[in-house]
Amino acid sequence: MSSIGCTSTSCVDVRAGRTQFEAPLIPAARAGKFIRLLAVTLGAASLAACAQSSVVTQKSELRASRQASVDQDRTTSSMMKRRVAAVRKHTRVASRRDAGGNKTPSHGVASFYTEGTKTASGEKFNTLDMTAAHPTLPFGTKLRVTNVASGQSVTVRVNDRGPYIRGRVVDVSYSAADALGMVGKGVAKVKLDVVSE
Repeated sequence: MSSIGCTSTSCVDVRAGRTQFEAPLIPAARAGKFIRLLAVTLGAASLAACAQSSVVTQKSELRASRQASVDQDRTTSSMMKRRVAAVRKHTRVASRRDAGGNKTPSHGVASFYTEGTKTASGEKFNTLDMTAAHPTLPFGTKLRVTNVASGQSVTVRVNDRGPYIRGRVVDVSYSAADALGMVGKGVAKVKLDVVSE
């Protein structure tokens, strides 16, 4: 026994307990429009996905460059802190208060230098001038440097920062070192007295 039922959209054939669906034929013109619509939709979806991917990539690159910039700032900041800490390790020879009042002498090792083009004060470096580098005294301070071994002394003007070697209290120019009689050894034990600021 079989029966066939049809509607406007599909037909059903029932034979001996089997059901079979048959789809009606779609006109070719409609199928072509459907395929074109499907192609346009898939193309638009692909372009949207590419655009989204590009935006995500650009945002990731921006985040990475910002992070690198922050890391560099942190590194630079920590390097600056270390540099400041290193400068603070130098012993103070005389403070402003001492310079104006007692003019407390200080002892230590002096060295001399002959290289450089510009001083920390902004002046041009000249080895023939009677100048010195000191870690803390204000620029322009007159400082009497006395060689403890020979008794020779010279008055220098502070126009630079240094020395940056532990245990040394002053770096003098070549002319000042020659007047102190320390050019041969390169260093000498000295006494420092602040003459004027």
